[in-house]
Amino acid sequence: MSDHTGATSTNAPPPGCPAHASAVQLGGLEYQQTPSQLYRTMRREHGSVAPVLLDGDIPAWLVLGYPEVCYVTSHDELFARDSRRWNQWPNIPPDWPLMPFVGHQPSVLFTEAQEHQRRAGVITQALEGVDQFELARECQAIAEQLISSFAGSGQAELMSTYAHVLPARAVLWMCGVPQGRADTEKLVDDLRISLDAGEGDDPVAAYMRVGARIAELVKEKRENPGPDVTSRMLLDPAGLTDEEIVQDLISVIAAAQQPTANWICNTLRLLLTDERFAVNVSGGRVSVGDALNEVLWLDTPTQNFIGRWAVRDTQLGGRLIREGDCLVLGLAAANTDPQIWPESHVGAENSAHLSFSNGEHRCPYPAPLLADVMARTAVETLLERLPDLVLAVETEKLTWRPSIWMRGLTSLPVQFTPAVQ
Repeated sequence: MSDHTGATSTNAPPPGCPAHASAVQLGGLEYQQTPSQLYRTMRREHGSVAPVLLDGDIPAWLVLGYPEVCYVTSHDELFARDSRRWNQWPNIPPDWPLMPFVGHQPSVLFTEAQEHQRRAGVITQALEGVDQFELARECQAIAEQLISSFAGSGQAELMSTYAHVLPARAVLWMCGVPQGRADTEKLVDDLRISLDAGEGDDPVAAYMRVGARIAELVKEKRENPGPDVTSRMLLDPAGLTDEEIVQDLISVIAAAQQPTANWICNTLRLLLTDERFAVNVSGGRVSVGDALNEVLWLDTPTQNFIGRWAVRDTQLGGRLIREGDCLVLGLAAANTDPQIWPESHVGAENSAHLSFSNGEHRCPYPAPLLADVMARTAVETLLERLPDLVLAVETEKLTWRPSIWMRGLTSLPVQFTPAVQ
């Protein structure tokens, strides 16, 4: 979500809220490198629901426990998605860094009850129309093209030249955006900037350009529909307005692009640094599948998700949650909850992780399957084309982005035998 980690303030937290003297500041170096240790400490000191401070010392609750995250996401009548319920709005400045993620928008993300079912149903139907074999072929073609652009040099930085670009192109293809055009490449770049801004980037301006281009796409497909997600949403009998479709398409594209990019890169990192995968990493499909699933448990791309808002005073994990309090879903912490993994053993053999969330507001089926097609194809194609791929730096030199929301590397430099084109 945001790479703004927040500075510690000496101001007292606003009254009548969960923050108190022991509230944990969400951000800092621990989050950047070893968030799992921080979660363990927080769980030991606070239990399964911890008082935390967001940017600018805004109080919230971080839900760390697996059962508690499942409870919150399964009880929309107690913990709702409409952020206008928040009791902290009087203390939130208009330029607050997390405003893009909590400021109410007319998208499926903030809808509730029947309206959410209507909007999510349209997305589900549209995604179900995607042929997974066709998507895999398209992803392979995109992968081959990207790999060919750097294969002859013997070195590459995979985060920016591969992992970010492939899912962006793939999801735009699914939505019916023409491939290969200059404006499509610009849209791919703006997507990256709006979701994962680097030094000197303007994410707000990039987000506005993305919105304008998707609005154009909806208008084009309204006049000339095709076999794509956008057209299926427009033709759905639920009769969404163009503005609703634009908002929901942006949500779909954003959810597909950055988390999948980090899933690809985190999996490549695991394959290239863990000796368990070294023996048969070259085109080893079983290993790739194991690595993809293990990453969802241990280095899930979406670490934390903001959030849910309490509909009324209630109890959770022994805490009194007040009406209007904000709850941050600690997906990464829940995935490694010792209650479900005794003796600290996290097994990758099942897929009951919360990486795609849970309940009514989880990623709509079949989005996780489509993300898996993108990530698996990206990793397997790269390893098949460049079988002697190795890290270009020592493992400990790899750095994580300073984000409490997304778990992703700043870069993944690699080297390999240059391939003759």
